[in-house]
Amino acid sequence: LSTASLLIPAVGMGFAVRNPETSYSTFLILALLCGFGGGNFASSMSNISFFFPQAQKGTALGLNAGLGNLGVSAMQFLVPLAITAGVFGAFGGEPQISVVKGVTRPMWLQNAGFIWVPFIVASTLAAWFGMNDVASAKASFGEQAIIFRRKNNWLMCWLYLGTFGSFIGYSAGMPLLIKSQFPGVNPTQYAFLGPLVGAIMRPVGGWVADKLGGARVTFWNFIVMAASAGGILAFLPHGGSGGNFWGFLGMFILMFVTTGIGNGSTFRMIPVIFLTERKRDAEGKGAAAQEQALKDAAKEGAAVIGFSSAFAAYGAFFIPKAFGSSIRLTGSPESALYGFLAFYVTCIVVTWWFYSRRNATIPC
Repeated sequence: LSTASLLIPAVGMGFAVRNPETSYSTFLILALLCGFGGGNFASSMSNISFFFPQAQKGTALGLNAGLGNLGVSAMQFLVPLAITAGVFGAFGGEPQISVVKGVTRPMWLQNAGFIWVPFIVASTLAAWFGMNDVASAKASFGEQAIIFRRKNNWLMCWLYLGTFGSFIGYSAGMPLLIKSQFPGVNPTQYAFLGPLVGAIMRPVGGWVADKLGGARVTFWNFIVMAASAGGILAFLPHGGSGGNFWGFLGMFILMFVTTGIGNGSTFRMIPVIFLTERKRDAEGKGAAAQEQALKDAAKEGAAVIGFSSAFAAYGAFFIPKAFGSSIRLTGSPESALYGFLAFYVTCIVVTWWFYSRRNATIPC
C-alpha cells in the first residue's frame, strides 16, 4: 500500500502540469506528497535490516539503498528524454509549446510524472505478492520513540546528514553550480553522473564497512569529503579566472564517490552501536535480559535507520539553498562550500571521538 501511494504524486503531477491554470498551492501539495517516496525508502531500510545477520547488514543495506539512490540519477537522465516525445499517445494529453531562442518545439511536461506510473504499478505488485513481514519486528510508536532519548541516534543523524544529505543535496546543487559558474556548459549533460556514481558506490561502502568496520571507513571517508570540497573550491572561477570545469567536475565526482561510500558505512554502524548499547545494559541480568536486549537493539536500530534517513533528506533543501544564498549575497558559491567543509570537519571529530578512536565509547 505504501508503494501504491506513490501513484498519487506521480499521476497528480502529470495532470497538474498539463493545465497552465494549476495553482501554486496545488503544486506545493503535490511536492509534499512526493515525500511518500522518502517514507518508502526509510521504511524499506528499516525492514531489510531484520533479514540479515550482523556481519552482512552493511552490504544488504548498501545494496537496497544503492538501488534506491539510483532513482535520482535515473530521473535526471530519463525525464529530459521523456518530455520530448508523446510516449503515452492520446492518454498523455496534448503537448505544451516551448520557444527557446526563436526555436519552437513541443514538450510533454506531464511525462515527468506519468513515466513512473508503470514502474510504481510493477513495484506494488511485486511487494504485494513477494515481500514478507517479520512479526517480531513490529513496534508501537511509543517503543520506537525511545530513540529520541538516545544520544547515538542524534550523533548518527548528524553523520548521515553529512553523507546522504550531501548526496541528495549535491544532486541538485551540482547542476546549479555548472549553470551559474560555467555558463558555456550544458548542465543536463552531466547532472546524472554524480548521483549515478554515488548510488553505485553505496553497496561498496557497506561491503567495505562489513570487512573493516563502519567507523574506520566513515572516519577516513569524511576526510576525503573535506578534501573534495577544497578541490571544488580550487577549480571554481575566482579572481578573474574562468576556473577549470574538468577539475571541478572531477572533484564533484570524487565527492559523490565518498557520499556513496559514507552512506553505506554509516548505516553499517547503526546496528552495531545499538546492539552494543543494549547488550551492555543487560550485562549480569540473566539470559532473559540478554534475549530482550537483542530484540530491543534490532527495533531501535531499525527505527534509527528510518529516522536518520528522513533527517538527512533535509540536505536536498539546505545545500541548494546555501549555494543560492551564497551566490546572491557574494556573487560566488565559495562561502557555502567553506561552510560544508567546516561541517565535514565536525563529522570527522564526532566519528573519531565517539566511534573510531582506540578508547571510543562504542567502537564499531
